[in-house]
Formats: sequence, structure tokens, C-alpha cells
Amino acid sequence: MKIALVTDAWQPQVNGVVTTLVELVRELEDLGHRLEAIHPGWFKTRPCPGYAGIELAVSPKRVLTEKLDAFAPEAIHIATEGPLGWAARSYCIKRRLQFTTAFHTKFPEILHAALKIPVSWGYALFRYFHKPLSGVMVPTQGVVRMLEQRGFKNLRGWTHGVDTGLFAFQPQPRLLPAMNPPMGTLLRPISLFVGSVSYEKNIDAFLKLDLPGTKVVCGVGPLEASLKQRYPQVRWLGVLPRPELAKVYSAADVFVFPSRSETFGLVMLEAMACGTPVAAYPVDGPLEVLCNAGGADNGTYHGGVLHTDLKMACYQALAVPRREARVRALDFSWAHAARLFESHLVCAKSPGLTFKVPMDETVTSLSSNI
Repeated sequence: MKIALVTDAWQPQVNGVVTTLVELVRELEDLGHRLEAIHPGWFKTRPCPGYAGIELAVSPKRVLTEKLDAFAPEAIHIATEGPLGWAARSYCIKRRLQFTTAFHTKFPEILHAALKIPVSWGYALFRYFHKPLSGVMVPTQGVVRMLEQRGFKNLRGWTHGVDTGLFAFQPQPRLLPAMNPPMGTLLRPISLFVGSVSYEKNIDAFLKLDLPGTKVVCGVGPLEASLKQRYPQVRWLGVLPRPELAKVYSAADVFVFPSRSETFGLVMLEAMACGTPVAAYPVDGPLEVLCNAGGADNGTYHGGVLHTDLKMACYQALAVPRREARVRALDFSWAHAARLFESHLVCAKSPGLTFKVPMDETVTSLSSNI
């Protein structure tokens, strides 16, 4: 099948959406599909206002039209709601083509935090964006329920995965000299945060915690300079290549995920795959990752601890066996995520026709890979 993937998030950006899409393309190509990723690298770009490191396409309509016309896709998926997403949406509507989209990021909350734009305005715009299509892929049941309450239609439950080969299990936190400050060594326990140092991550909730040992942050973003000044005792590592990032995960004693507005949170799975347990709030993303029953908060967590008191979650997570974290991460595979994505696609020129794909539930039974 020829699949056009239109996205405003792509390499060299470093975030969960890019990781998801890159892994998705790889898995779909392994299944025999032909993918055409239309991303900002094909266009003139400018920085996203208030969000350094994110480049947005400028006036993409003409080039995007040429690429889609030349590729003639059988299925079209619009991954993001940026300039390329809007241009692709217009293209499909004008030609009466069916398409799917995805809800990866709670941008209305980000816009509110960064620019004080009312959250309701953001969701009204997104509801309009996602309205004329055949399916919105959503990574957690909690976000599905939230979007339903806000009037979104045609929602399709999806999921994400983790590369359990790259993020290999370490039964004990490994020593990593490169993490040490110029003088001395890091005191344990090591509490790690990985992600964008930005508004929606609520990273200040982690940095201000009175915890023993050392806090380590891996990532960059618009709040980085101010937070470095406020928290000079934190070890700031910036952005690392993914093999090096895996080593950092393995060196940590606990992975702290302070965000309250994530749709999923891939970094939690990456940490858990290495054996590092998670401490987080009991909100949508962490509930999906650490709970079995579709994100239901029944007080039973696997691979970490969720608590309304993040400090308490950190202390309790230190007692979670590293093997338990690894076992939970093995419940998520990119192969399964790709097959589910494939099953939600629609034929661009045949209204209502989906590509029915038999789902092999055995792809989630990966405990033999521990």
C-alpha cells in the first residue's frame, strides 16, 4: 500500500512524536508498505514562536500538492496540526479524499502555558481541524474520553511501543563516568528526567523536590536557560544520541515524569525497558503506561509508582524491582502499534472503506525477551 504521512514533526527534532513516526515508518516498510513522509525538511522553515528547536514549514501548499500528486497515495495520514497538517487537510477536502489524523500532543495546554491562550479556544480549533475525516488515532483511553467530552468524533484507540533492543535491561544501575560533574561523582540515588525542557513538561515540579542524591536532566527547550540558573546543582546533559541516552536511563535509580498533560510519554517506556522504575502523577499518559486495565486507576501499577504527591512517588518507586519495570515495558511493541495503525487507515478514494488487517495479539506477548 502507498501511504502518505504528513507531519510537522520530524528529524532532526527530538521528541516523542518524532520517535513514534520514525518507528512507525520503519515497521510499516517492514510490512511491505511504501511510505512517503512529507515533513518540514522539504520546505523553507521558520522557528516556532516561543518554542526554539521546532521548525515550521512556510507556505507549504504548492510543494505539498506536487508531492502528493506525484506519489498518488492509497491512504493519507496527517500526523500533526501544524502548517503542513492544515495544508494536507485542505488538499484532501478539495479533492474529496478520505484521510486519518492523530492526536499526539495537548497543544491547547501548551499554548495556554506559553501564550496564555484559553484552553477552550485551542480545543475548538483542533475540533474543527479533526472534524472532516475518517478517524482520529489517539494513544490512550484517558485522552479518548477527554476528547469525547470536548465533542471530538471518530476517535480510534491506538498505542505506542519501545525498542527493547536499544533500551536493554540492566539488572543494576550501571556506572556511567560521563555523567559525573567536572569534580567528584554523582551521589545516589540518581533521579532522572528526559524530555523537552518546556512549558508542558511541568519540570519545575521535579526540580524543586527535596530528594536525596542527584537530579539529572537530559533535554533542551525554551525554559532551559532560566531553569539552569535556578537549579545549578542539577546535572544538565542536553540532547544525547539515542545509544548514549539508553546508557543514561540505565544509570538512573528512578525516572521522574512530572508532566500532567502528556498524551502518552514514550520516555517512561524507554526508562522501564532499561529497568529503571517510574515515578509520576496518576494522569493520562502514566496511567496508560503503568496500568493494565486501559489506564484505569485501580491502585495497581506495574514498573513504577503513581501518586498525587510526586515526592512520595519517587521514594516508593525506588523500591520497585527493576525486572518488574522491564516486564511491563515488554507489553508495548512497535510491531503491534504499526499493525493497529494499519488497521485504522482508510482508502483515500473510497469513502468508508478501511484496510482490514488481522491483528496478531501474540506481538504483545514478549516476556521471553527479558
